[in-house]
Amino acid sequence: MPSADCRLLHHGRIMRCLTYLLLLPETLKKSKKVGRLPGGLPVCYEILTLSLSTKKQQKEEKMAAELCPAAAGTDNTNLANGTTQNINNNNVDPPSWQCSHPTLRERNALMFNNELMADVHFIVGPLGGSQRVPAHKYVLAVGSSVFCAMFYGDLAEEESEIHIPDVEPAAFLILLKYMYSDEIDLEADTVLATLYAAKKYIVPALAKACVTFLETSLEAKNACVLLSQSRLFEEPELTQRCWEVIDAQAELALCSEGFCEIDLQTLEIILRRETLNTKEVVVFEAVMNWATAECKRQGLGATTRNKRDVLGKALFLVRIPTMSLEEFANGAAQSDILTLEETHNVFLWYTAAKKPQLDFPLKARKGLVPQRCHRFQSSAYRSNQWRYRGRCDSIQFAVDKRIFIAGLGLYGSSGGKAEYSVKIELKRQGVILAQNLTKFVSDGSSSTFPVWFEHPVQVEQDAFYTVSAVLDGNELSYFGQEGMTEVQCGKVTFQFQCSSDSTNGTGVQGGQIPELVFYA
Repeated sequence: MPSADCRLLHHGRIMRCLTYLLLLPETLKKSKKVGRLPGGLPVCYEILTLSLSTKKQQKEEKMAAELCPAAAGTDNTNLANGTTQNINNNNVDPPSWQCSHPTLRERNALMFNNELMADVHFIVGPLGGSQRVPAHKYVLAVGSSVFCAMFYGDLAEEESEIHIPDVEPAAFLILLKYMYSDEIDLEADTVLATLYAAKKYIVPALAKACVTFLETSLEAKNACVLLSQSRLFEEPELTQRCWEVIDAQAELALCSEGFCEIDLQTLEIILRRETLNTKEVVVFEAVMNWATAECKRQGLGATTRNKRDVLGKALFLVRIPTMSLEEFANGAAQSDILTLEETHNVFLWYTAAKKPQLDFPLKARKGLVPQRCHRFQSSAYRSNQWRYRGRCDSIQFAVDKRIFIAGLGLYGSSGGKAEYSVKIELKRQGVILAQNLTKFVSDGSSSTFPVWFEHPVQVEQDAFYTVSAVLDGNELSYFGQEGMTEVQCGKVTFQFQCSSDSTNGTGVQGGQIPELVFYA
Protein backbone atom coordinates (compact mmCIF):
# COMPACT_ATOMS: atom_id res chain seq x y z
CA MET A 1 0.00 0.00 0.00
CA PRO A 2 1.38 3.49 -0.76
CA SER A 3 2.16 5.68 2.21
CA ALA A 4 0.06 8.65 3.32
CA ASP A 5 2.85 10.98 2.12
CA CYS A 6 2.40 9.77 -1.46
CA ARG A 7 -1.30 10.74 -1.36
CA LEU A 8 -0.35 14.35 -0.59
CA LEU A 9 2.17 14.82 -3.40
CA HIS A 10 1.84 18.13 -5.11
CA HIS A 11 0.10 18.23 -8.50
CA GLY A 12 3.15 19.77 -10.17
CA ARG A 13 5.41 17.00 -8.94
CA ILE A 14 3.07 14.40 -10.37
CA MET A 15 3.03 16.13 -13.72
CA ARG A 16 6.85 16.28 -13.77
CA CYS A 17 6.99 12.60 -13.03
CA LEU A 18 4.51 11.88 -15.79
CA THR A 19 6.50 14.00 -18.25
CA TYR A 20 9.70 12.22 -17.26
CA LEU A 21 8.07 8.84 -17.75
CA LEU A 22 6.66 9.69 -21.15
CA LEU A 23 10.06 10.92 -22.34
CA LEU A 24 11.87 7.76 -21.33
CA PRO A 25 12.80 5.36 -24.15
CA GLU A 26 10.82 2.14 -24.15
CA THR A 27 13.90 0.13 -23.24
CA LEU A 28 14.48 2.20 -20.12
CA LYS A 29 10.85 1.91 -19.08
CA LYS A 30 11.42 -1.83 -18.91
CA SER A 31 14.85 -1.56 -17.31
CA LYS A 32 15.51 -2.61 -13.77
CA LYS A 33 17.23 0.71 -13.21
CA VAL A 34 13.90 2.41 -13.11
CA GLY A 35 12.60 2.47 -9.55
CA ARG A 36 9.91 -0.14 -9.04
CA LEU A 37 7.53 -1.01 -6.27
CA PRO A 38 7.03 -4.54 -4.98
CA GLY A 39 4.05 -4.99 -7.32
CA GLY A 40 6.30 -4.53 -10.35
CA LEU A 41 4.99 -1.14 -11.49
CA PRO A 42 7.28 1.84 -11.85
CA VAL A 43 7.07 4.35 -9.04
CA CYS A 44 5.76 7.05 -11.37
CA TYR A 45 2.97 4.80 -12.56
CA GLU A 46 1.95 4.08 -8.98
CA ILE A 47 2.00 7.75 -8.05
CA LEU A 48 -0.10 8.63 -11.09
CA THR A 49 -2.63 5.89 -10.41
CA LEU A 50 -2.94 6.85 -6.77
CA SER A 51 -3.47 10.49 -7.65
CA LEU A 52 -6.15 9.80 -10.25
CA SER A 53 -7.92 7.39 -7.90
CA THR A 54 -7.89 9.99 -5.14
CA LYS A 55 -9.29 12.66 -7.48
CA LYS A 56 -12.06 10.33 -8.72
CA GLN A 57 -13.07 9.52 -5.14
CA GLN A 58 -13.13 13.21 -4.22
CA LYS A 59 -15.26 13.99 -7.30
CA GLU A 60 -17.80 11.26 -6.39
CA GLU A 61 -17.98 12.49 -2.81
CA LYS A 62 -18.56 16.04 -4.02
CA MET A 63 -21.41 14.86 -6.30
CA ALA A 64 -22.94 12.90 -3.44
CA ALA A 65 -22.83 15.97 -1.23
CA GLU A 66 -24.65 17.98 -3.90
CA LEU A 67 -27.37 15.33 -4.36
CA CYS A 68 -27.79 14.64 -0.64
CA PRO A 69 -26.90 17.88 1.17
CA ALA A 70 -27.98 16.43 4.49
CA ALA A 71 -24.99 14.13 4.45
CA ALA A 72 -22.47 16.74 3.32
CA GLY A 73 -21.51 18.00 6.79
CA THR A 74 -20.71 14.53 8.07
CA ASP A 75 -18.59 13.68 5.02
CA ASN A 76 -16.59 16.90 5.23
CA THR A 77 -15.91 16.35 8.91
CA ASN A 78 -14.68 12.84 8.28
CA LEU A 79 -12.42 13.98 5.42
CA ALA A 80 -10.94 16.68 7.60
CA ASN A 81 -10.06 14.04 10.17
CA GLY A 82 -8.24 12.04 7.52
CA THR A 83 -10.89 9.26 7.26
CA THR A 84 -13.42 8.32 4.56
CA GLN A 85 -17.01 7.08 4.79
CA ASN A 86 -19.12 5.16 2.26
CA ILE A 87 -22.04 7.47 1.40
CA ASN A 88 -24.22 4.45 0.51
CA ASN A 89 -24.28 2.99 3.99
CA ASN A 90 -27.34 2.71 6.18
CA ASN A 91 -26.89 6.16 7.67
CA VAL A 92 -26.98 8.15 4.44
CA ASP A 93 -29.55 8.13 1.60
CA PRO A 94 -28.24 7.13 -1.85
CA PRO A 95 -27.32 10.13 -3.97
CA SER A 96 -29.84 9.48 -6.79
CA TRP A 97 -33.52 9.45 -7.86
CA GLN A 98 -33.66 5.83 -6.72
CA CYS A 99 -33.47 6.86 -3.06
CA SER A 100 -36.98 8.33 -3.08
CA HIS A 101 -38.52 5.23 -4.73
CA PRO A 102 -37.64 2.27 -2.52
CA THR A 103 -39.65 -0.47 -4.27
CA LEU A 104 -38.93 -2.15 -7.57
CA ARG A 105 -42.47 -1.42 -8.71
CA GLU A 106 -42.05 2.30 -8.10
CA ARG A 107 -38.72 2.44 -9.91
CA ASN A 108 -40.09 0.48 -12.85
CA ALA A 109 -43.10 2.78 -13.02
CA LEU A 110 -40.77 5.77 -13.38
CA MET A 111 -39.33 4.20 -16.52
CA PHE A 112 -42.73 4.06 -18.23
CA ASN A 113 -42.75 6.26 -21.34
CA ASN A 114 -39.34 7.56 -20.28
CA GLU A 115 -36.32 8.13 -22.53
CA LEU A 116 -33.93 7.37 -19.66
CA MET A 117 -32.08 4.13 -20.52
CA ALA A 118 -34.63 3.39 -23.30
CA ASP A 119 -33.17 0.88 -25.76
CA VAL A 120 -36.08 0.64 -28.19
CA HIS A 121 -38.69 2.99 -29.65
CA PHE A 122 -42.10 2.22 -31.11
CA ILE A 123 -43.84 4.24 -33.80
CA VAL A 124 -47.44 3.49 -32.84
CA GLY A 125 -50.55 4.24 -34.85
CA PRO A 126 -51.41 4.80 -38.52
CA LEU A 127 -49.44 7.10 -40.78
CA GLY A 128 -50.29 10.69 -39.97
CA GLY A 129 -51.52 9.86 -36.48
CA SER A 130 -48.58 7.96 -35.03
CA GLN A 131 -46.74 8.55 -31.77
CA ARG A 132 -43.13 7.72 -30.84
CA VAL A 133 -42.97 5.75 -27.58
CA PRO A 134 -39.73 4.90 -25.73
CA ALA A 135 -39.43 1.56 -23.96
CA HIS A 136 -37.04 -0.92 -22.38
CA LYS A 137 -36.68 -4.35 -23.94
CA TYR A 138 -36.14 -6.23 -20.70
CA VAL A 139 -39.32 -4.91 -19.07
CA LEU A 140 -41.43 -5.75 -22.11
CA ALA A 141 -39.85 -9.18 -22.57
CA VAL A 142 -40.61 -10.33 -19.02
CA GLY A 143 -44.24 -9.18 -19.42
CA SER A 144 -45.05 -10.61 -22.84
CA SER A 145 -43.94 -13.71 -24.70
CA VAL A 146 -44.45 -11.82 -27.97
CA PHE A 147 -42.02 -9.07 -26.94
CA CYS A 148 -39.62 -11.71 -25.59
CA ALA A 149 -39.51 -13.41 -28.99
CA MET A 150 -39.30 -10.03 -30.71
CA PHE A 151 -36.21 -8.91 -28.78
CA TYR A 152 -34.46 -12.09 -27.66
CA GLY A 153 -35.78 -14.85 -29.91
CA ASP A 154 -34.11 -16.49 -32.91
CA LEU A 155 -35.60 -13.85 -35.20
CA ALA A 156 -35.07 -10.92 -32.87
CA GLU A 157 -35.64 -7.41 -34.17
CA GLU A 158 -32.43 -5.51 -34.89
CA GLU A 159 -34.09 -2.18 -35.56
CA SER A 160 -34.06 0.51 -32.88
CA GLU A 161 -37.48 1.71 -34.07
CA ILE A 162 -40.42 -0.67 -34.49
CA HIS A 163 -43.56 0.38 -36.35
CA ILE A 164 -46.97 -0.75 -35.04
CA PRO A 165 -49.58 0.82 -37.34
CA ASP A 166 -52.52 -1.38 -36.23
CA VAL A 167 -52.58 -0.34 -32.54
CA GLU A 168 -53.91 2.98 -31.26
CA PRO A 169 -51.28 5.02 -29.37
CA ALA A 170 -53.55 5.48 -26.32
CA ALA A 171 -54.16 1.72 -26.10
CA PHE A 172 -50.45 0.93 -26.48
CA LEU A 173 -49.60 3.30 -23.64
CA ILE A 174 -52.19 1.59 -21.41
CA LEU A 175 -50.58 -1.75 -22.29
CA LEU A 176 -47.08 -0.48 -21.46
CA LYS A 177 -48.21 1.19 -18.24
CA TYR A 178 -49.59 -2.13 -17.04
CA MET A 179 -46.35 -3.93 -17.95
CA TYR A 180 -44.25 -1.37 -16.08
CA SER A 181 -46.39 -0.83 -13.00
CA ASP A 182 -49.30 -3.34 -12.85
CA GLU A 183 -51.66 -0.34 -13.05
CA ILE A 184 -54.70 -0.60 -15.33
CA ASP A 185 -56.42 2.61 -16.45
CA LEU A 186 -59.30 1.74 -18.74
CA GLU A 187 -61.72 4.14 -20.41
CA ALA A 188 -64.82 3.47 -22.47
CA ASP A 189 -63.35 5.15 -25.56
CA THR A 190 -60.18 3.01 -25.64
CA VAL A 191 -61.08 -0.26 -23.94
CA LEU A 192 -61.73 -2.16 -27.19
CA ALA A 193 -58.45 -0.96 -28.69
CA THR A 194 -56.71 -1.92 -25.44
CA LEU A 195 -58.26 -5.39 -25.58
CA TYR A 196 -56.91 -5.74 -29.11
CA ALA A 197 -53.41 -4.74 -27.97
CA ALA A 198 -53.56 -7.09 -24.97
CA LYS A 199 -54.62 -9.96 -27.22
CA LYS A 200 -51.98 -9.17 -29.84
CA TYR A 201 -49.13 -9.17 -27.33
CA ILE A 202 -50.58 -11.98 -25.17
CA VAL A 203 -51.04 -10.12 -21.88
CA PRO A 204 -53.96 -12.15 -20.45
CA ALA A 205 -54.39 -10.24 -17.18
CA LEU A 206 -54.94 -6.96 -19.03
CA ALA A 207 -57.25 -8.69 -21.52
CA LYS A 208 -59.34 -10.09 -18.65
CA ALA A 209 -59.57 -6.62 -17.07
CA CYS A 210 -60.80 -5.23 -20.41
CA VAL A 211 -63.47 -7.93 -20.69
CA THR A 212 -64.63 -7.28 -17.11
CA PHE A 213 -64.82 -3.55 -17.86
CA LEU A 214 -66.89 -4.24 -20.97
CA GLU A 215 -69.25 -6.56 -19.11
CA THR A 216 -69.79 -3.92 -16.45
CA SER A 217 -70.51 -1.19 -19.00
CA LEU A 218 -72.61 -3.43 -21.25
CA GLU A 219 -76.05 -2.07 -22.11
CA ALA A 220 -78.51 -2.22 -24.97
CA LYS A 221 -77.00 0.65 -26.97
CA ASN A 222 -73.54 -0.96 -27.21
CA ALA A 223 -74.45 -4.67 -26.98
CA CYS A 224 -74.37 -5.32 -30.75
CA VAL A 225 -70.98 -3.63 -31.21
CA LEU A 226 -69.54 -5.57 -28.29
CA LEU A 227 -71.01 -8.79 -29.68
CA SER A 228 -69.10 -8.18 -32.90
CA GLN A 229 -65.88 -7.47 -31.00
CA SER A 230 -66.27 -10.39 -28.60
CA ARG A 231 -66.53 -12.75 -31.56
CA LEU A 232 -63.42 -11.19 -33.10
CA PHE A 233 -61.46 -11.51 -29.85
CA GLU A 234 -62.87 -14.98 -29.07
CA GLU A 235 -64.26 -14.04 -25.65
CA PRO A 236 -67.14 -16.49 -25.08
CA GLU A 237 -68.19 -15.08 -21.68
CA LEU A 238 -68.53 -11.57 -23.09
CA THR A 239 -70.39 -12.98 -26.10
CA GLN A 240 -72.89 -14.70 -23.79
CA ARG A 241 -73.46 -11.50 -21.81
CA CYS A 242 -74.06 -9.60 -25.04
CA TRP A 243 -76.68 -12.13 -26.11
CA GLU A 244 -78.47 -11.82 -22.77
CA VAL A 245 -78.84 -8.08 -23.28
CA ILE A 246 -79.72 -8.30 -26.99
CA ASP A 247 -82.37 -10.97 -26.38
CA ALA A 248 -84.05 -9.27 -23.44
CA GLN A 249 -83.76 -5.69 -24.73
CA ALA A 250 -83.94 -6.50 -28.44
CA GLU A 251 -85.88 -3.41 -29.48
CA LEU A 252 -83.46 -1.04 -27.74
CA ALA A 253 -80.44 -2.92 -29.07
CA LEU A 254 -81.65 -3.07 -32.69
CA CYS A 255 -82.70 0.59 -32.72
CA SER A 256 -79.37 1.79 -31.34
CA GLU A 257 -76.69 3.54 -33.40
CA GLY A 258 -74.31 0.75 -32.45
CA PHE A 259 -76.36 -1.78 -34.39
CA CYS A 260 -75.64 0.13 -37.61
CA GLU A 261 -71.88 -0.21 -36.97
CA ILE A 262 -71.66 -4.01 -36.92
CA ASP A 263 -70.23 -6.12 -39.75
CA LEU A 264 -72.35 -8.13 -42.17
CA GLN A 265 -71.51 -11.48 -40.57
CA THR A 266 -72.62 -10.29 -37.13
CA LEU A 267 -75.81 -8.89 -38.69
CA GLU A 268 -76.64 -12.29 -40.16
CA ILE A 269 -75.98 -14.03 -36.84
CA ILE A 270 -78.36 -11.65 -35.03
CA LEU A 271 -81.06 -12.10 -37.68
CA ARG A 272 -80.88 -15.88 -37.24
CA ARG A 273 -81.44 -15.53 -33.50
CA GLU A 274 -84.59 -17.33 -32.32
CA THR A 275 -84.79 -15.60 -28.95
CA LEU A 276 -84.92 -11.95 -30.04
CA ASN A 277 -87.65 -10.57 -27.82
CA THR A 278 -89.24 -8.06 -30.20
CA LYS A 279 -91.66 -7.70 -33.10
CA GLU A 280 -90.45 -8.53 -36.60
CA VAL A 281 -91.35 -5.06 -37.85
CA VAL A 282 -88.69 -3.70 -35.47
CA VAL A 283 -86.17 -6.16 -36.93
CA PHE A 284 -87.04 -5.06 -40.49
CA GLU A 285 -86.63 -1.36 -39.69
CA ALA A 286 -83.28 -2.04 -38.01
CA VAL A 287 -82.04 -3.91 -41.09
CA MET A 288 -83.02 -0.99 -43.31
CA ASN A 289 -81.09 1.40 -41.06
CA TRP A 290 -78.04 -0.87 -41.21
CA ALA A 291 -78.23 -1.03 -45.02
CA THR A 292 -78.30 2.77 -45.27
CA ALA A 293 -75.25 3.04 -42.96
CA GLU A 294 -73.38 0.36 -44.92
CA CYS A 295 -74.00 2.16 -48.20
CA LYS A 296 -72.50 5.28 -46.67
CA ARG A 297 -69.45 3.33 -45.41
CA GLN A 298 -68.88 1.98 -48.91
CA GLY A 299 -69.36 5.39 -50.54
CA LEU A 300 -72.59 4.35 -52.26
CA GLY A 301 -75.87 6.16 -52.58
CA ALA A 302 -78.62 4.72 -50.39
CA THR A 303 -80.68 3.49 -53.33
CA THR A 304 -82.93 0.44 -53.21
CA ARG A 305 -80.57 -1.54 -55.41
CA ASN A 306 -77.49 -0.64 -53.37
CA LYS A 307 -79.27 -1.56 -50.14
CA ARG A 308 -80.19 -4.97 -51.53
CA ASP A 309 -76.63 -5.44 -52.75
CA VAL A 310 -75.01 -4.66 -49.37
CA LEU A 311 -77.54 -6.82 -47.53
CA GLY A 312 -77.24 -9.82 -49.80
CA LYS A 313 -78.81 -12.89 -48.25
CA ALA A 314 -79.29 -11.05 -44.92
CA LEU A 315 -82.50 -9.53 -46.31
CA PHE A 316 -84.01 -13.00 -46.55
CA LEU A 317 -83.33 -13.68 -42.86
CA VAL A 318 -86.01 -11.15 -41.89
CA ARG A 319 -89.19 -13.06 -41.08
CA ILE A 320 -91.52 -10.77 -43.02
CA PRO A 321 -94.48 -13.20 -43.14
CA THR A 322 -94.63 -13.21 -39.33
CA MET A 323 -95.61 -9.53 -39.28
CA SER A 324 -99.27 -8.68 -39.12
CA LEU A 325 -100.86 -7.76 -42.43
CA GLU A 326 -101.16 -4.15 -41.27
CA GLU A 327 -97.49 -4.00 -40.23
CA PHE A 328 -96.40 -5.37 -43.60
CA ALA A 329 -98.68 -3.08 -45.61
CA ASN A 330 -97.55 0.04 -43.77
CA GLY A 331 -93.88 -0.89 -43.62
CA ALA A 332 -92.05 -3.42 -45.78
CA ALA A 333 -94.54 -3.23 -48.66
CA GLN A 334 -93.90 0.50 -49.04
CA SER A 335 -90.15 0.46 -48.43
CA ASP A 336 -89.27 -0.37 -52.08
CA ILE A 337 -86.67 -2.86 -50.80
CA LEU A 338 -88.83 -5.74 -52.09
CA THR A 339 -89.48 -6.40 -55.74
CA LEU A 340 -93.05 -6.17 -57.03
CA GLU A 341 -93.17 -9.94 -57.29
CA GLU A 342 -91.99 -10.40 -53.69
CA THR A 343 -94.53 -7.87 -52.39
CA HIS A 344 -97.33 -9.50 -54.41
CA ASN A 345 -96.46 -12.99 -53.14
CA VAL A 346 -96.38 -11.85 -49.51
CA PHE A 347 -99.84 -10.29 -49.83
CA LEU A 348 -101.10 -13.52 -51.35
CA TRP A 349 -99.52 -15.49 -48.53
CA TYR A 350 -101.56 -13.43 -46.04
CA THR A 351 -104.87 -13.67 -47.87
CA ALA A 352 -105.01 -16.56 -50.33
CA ALA A 353 -106.04 -20.08 -49.49
CA LYS A 354 -103.34 -21.41 -51.80
CA LYS A 355 -100.22 -19.73 -50.50
CA PRO A 356 -97.26 -19.02 -52.81
CA GLN A 357 -93.67 -20.06 -52.16
CA LEU A 358 -91.73 -17.37 -50.26
CA ASP A 359 -87.99 -16.85 -49.81
CA PHE A 360 -88.48 -15.50 -46.28
CA PRO A 361 -88.69 -17.61 -43.09
CA LEU A 362 -92.32 -18.36 -42.18
CA LYS A 363 -91.89 -19.34 -38.54
CA ALA A 364 -92.06 -16.64 -35.87
CA ARG A 365 -89.21 -16.23 -33.41
CA LYS A 366 -89.66 -17.89 -30.04
CA GLY A 367 -88.61 -14.83 -28.09
CA LEU A 368 -88.12 -15.14 -24.33
CA VAL A 369 -90.50 -16.70 -21.84
CA PRO A 370 -91.03 -14.35 -18.87
CA GLN A 371 -90.46 -15.76 -15.40
CA ARG A 372 -92.44 -14.76 -12.32
CA CYS A 373 -91.21 -14.39 -8.78
CA HIS A 374 -94.20 -14.75 -6.40
CA ARG A 375 -93.42 -13.46 -2.92
CA PHE A 376 -96.63 -14.41 -1.04
CA GLN A 377 -97.68 -17.86 0.10
CA SER A 378 -101.40 -17.02 0.04
CA SER A 379 -103.88 -14.29 -0.86
CA ALA A 380 -107.11 -13.10 0.77
CA TYR A 381 -109.71 -10.36 0.77
CA ARG A 382 -111.80 -8.74 3.46
CA SER A 383 -114.70 -6.36 3.38
CA ASN A 384 -112.63 -3.45 4.66
CA GLN A 385 -109.47 -3.86 2.57
CA TRP A 386 -107.47 -3.64 0.24
CA ARG A 387 -108.19 0.02 -0.65
CA TYR A 388 -106.18 2.43 -2.85
CA ARG A 389 -107.33 6.06 -3.17
CA GLY A 390 -104.17 7.00 -5.13
CA ARG A 391 -101.73 5.88 -2.44
CA CYS A 392 -98.44 4.14 -3.23
CA ASP A 393 -97.72 0.44 -2.71
CA SER A 394 -93.98 -0.25 -2.79
CA ILE A 395 -91.40 -2.93 -1.97
CA GLN A 396 -87.60 -3.22 -2.24
CA PHE A 397 -85.79 -6.22 -3.74
CA ALA A 398 -82.31 -7.46 -4.63
CA VAL A 399 -81.09 -10.41 -6.73
CA ASP A 400 -77.92 -12.50 -6.80
CA LYS A 401 -77.70 -12.54 -10.60
CA ARG A 402 -78.27 -9.99 -13.37
CA ILE A 403 -81.85 -10.06 -14.61
CA PHE A 404 -84.17 -7.89 -16.69
CA ILE A 405 -87.33 -6.67 -14.98
CA ALA A 406 -90.13 -6.65 -17.55
CA GLY A 407 -93.09 -5.72 -15.34
CA LEU A 408 -95.14 -6.45 -12.22
CA GLY A 409 -97.93 -8.86 -11.40
CA LEU A 410 -100.73 -7.09 -9.48
CA TYR A 411 -103.89 -8.18 -7.68
CA GLY A 412 -107.26 -7.04 -9.06
CA SER A 413 -110.77 -6.49 -7.74
CA SER A 414 -112.28 -8.88 -5.22
CA GLY A 415 -115.79 -7.76 -6.17
CA GLY A 416 -115.98 -8.91 -9.78
CA LYS A 417 -114.64 -7.67 -13.09
CA ALA A 418 -113.06 -4.23 -12.86
CA GLU A 419 -110.62 -1.94 -14.70
CA TYR A 420 -107.69 -0.24 -13.03
CA SER A 421 -105.46 2.62 -14.07
CA VAL A 422 -101.98 2.05 -12.73
CA LYS A 423 -98.63 3.78 -12.67
CA ILE A 424 -95.69 1.44 -12.11
CA GLU A 425 -92.16 2.54 -11.40
CA LEU A 426 -88.67 1.05 -10.90
CA LYS A 427 -86.02 3.03 -9.02
CA ARG A 428 -82.51 2.57 -7.70
CA GLN A 429 -81.23 4.91 -4.99
CA GLY A 430 -84.01 7.35 -5.80
CA VAL A 431 -83.26 7.46 -9.53
CA ILE A 432 -86.15 6.39 -11.79
CA LEU A 433 -85.03 3.68 -14.20
CA ALA A 434 -88.41 2.96 -15.77
CA GLN A 435 -92.06 3.86 -15.39
CA ASN A 436 -95.30 3.28 -17.23
CA LEU A 437 -98.83 4.57 -16.96
CA THR A 438 -101.30 1.99 -18.27
CA LYS A 439 -104.50 0.06 -17.54
CA PHE A 440 -105.42 -3.53 -16.85
CA VAL A 441 -108.67 -5.42 -16.38
CA SER A 442 -109.15 -7.96 -13.58
CA ASP A 443 -111.76 -10.72 -13.73
CA GLY A 444 -112.66 -10.89 -10.05
CA SER A 445 -110.37 -13.85 -9.32
CA SER A 446 -107.36 -13.94 -7.00
CA SER A 447 -105.03 -14.34 -9.99
CA THR A 448 -102.32 -11.78 -10.66
CA PHE A 449 -102.45 -9.54 -13.74
CA PRO A 450 -99.26 -8.48 -15.55
CA VAL A 451 -98.46 -4.83 -16.09
CA TRP A 452 -95.43 -4.18 -18.33
CA PHE A 453 -92.72 -1.56 -18.53
CA GLU A 454 -92.17 -0.16 -22.01
CA HIS A 455 -88.83 -2.00 -22.21
CA PRO A 456 -87.24 -4.59 -19.91
CA VAL A 457 -84.78 -2.98 -17.48
CA GLN A 458 -81.41 -4.49 -16.57
CA VAL A 459 -81.06 -5.08 -12.84
CA GLU A 460 -77.58 -5.71 -11.40
CA GLN A 461 -76.85 -8.24 -8.72
CA ASP A 462 -76.39 -7.43 -5.02
CA ALA A 463 -78.08 -4.02 -5.13
CA PHE A 464 -81.50 -3.04 -3.83
CA TYR A 465 -84.12 -1.67 -6.20
CA THR A 466 -87.57 -0.23 -5.43
CA VAL A 467 -90.72 -1.09 -7.37
CA SER A 468 -93.91 0.89 -6.83
CA ALA A 469 -97.49 0.82 -8.04
CA VAL A 470 -100.21 3.46 -7.66
CA LEU A 471 -103.65 2.08 -8.57
CA ASP A 472 -106.89 3.85 -9.24
CA GLY A 473 -110.10 1.83 -9.61
CA ASN A 474 -112.25 -0.49 -7.54
CA GLU A 475 -111.03 0.12 -4.02
CA LEU A 476 -111.60 -3.40 -2.74
CA SER A 477 -109.10 -5.95 -4.05
CA TYR A 478 -107.22 -9.07 -3.09
CA PHE A 479 -104.01 -8.75 -1.12
CA GLY A 480 -101.10 -11.06 -0.32
CA GLN A 481 -100.16 -12.49 3.06
CA GLU A 482 -97.50 -14.76 4.56
CA GLY A 483 -94.82 -12.89 2.61
CA MET A 484 -91.29 -14.26 2.30
CA THR A 485 -88.05 -12.28 2.71
CA GLU A 486 -86.21 -14.64 0.32
CA VAL A 487 -87.54 -16.45 -2.74
CA GLN A 488 -85.71 -18.85 -5.04
CA CYS A 489 -86.96 -18.54 -8.62
CA GLY A 490 -85.09 -20.79 -11.01
CA LYS A 491 -81.42 -19.87 -10.80
CA VAL A 492 -82.13 -16.46 -9.27
CA THR A 493 -82.53 -15.69 -5.57
CA PHE A 494 -84.65 -12.66 -4.63
CA GLN A 495 -84.49 -10.83 -1.32
CA PHE A 496 -87.24 -8.46 -0.20
CA GLN A 497 -87.42 -5.66 2.35
CA CYS A 498 -89.87 -2.90 3.19
CA SER A 499 -89.76 0.39 1.32
CA SER A 500 -90.18 3.84 2.85
CA ASP A 501 -92.07 4.85 -0.32
CA SER A 502 -94.94 2.57 0.61
CA THR A 503 -97.84 4.63 1.99
CA ASN A 504 -100.66 2.14 1.50
CA GLY A 505 -99.59 -0.64 3.83
CA THR A 506 -97.62 -2.91 1.48
CA GLY A 507 -94.58 -4.54 3.09
CA VAL A 508 -92.70 -7.82 3.17
CA GLN A 509 -95.42 -9.70 5.09
CA GLY A 510 -98.43 -8.58 3.09
CA GLY A 511 -100.03 -6.18 0.62
CA GLN A 512 -99.83 -5.53 -3.13
CA ILE A 513 -97.14 -6.23 -5.79
CA PRO A 514 -97.24 -10.01 -5.35
CA GLU A 515 -95.07 -10.71 -8.42
CA LEU A 516 -92.01 -9.49 -10.27
CA VAL A 517 -91.97 -10.45 -13.95
CA PHE A 518 -88.46 -10.84 -15.38
CA TYR A 519 -86.12 -12.41 -17.93
CA ALA A 520 -82.93 -14.18 -16.89
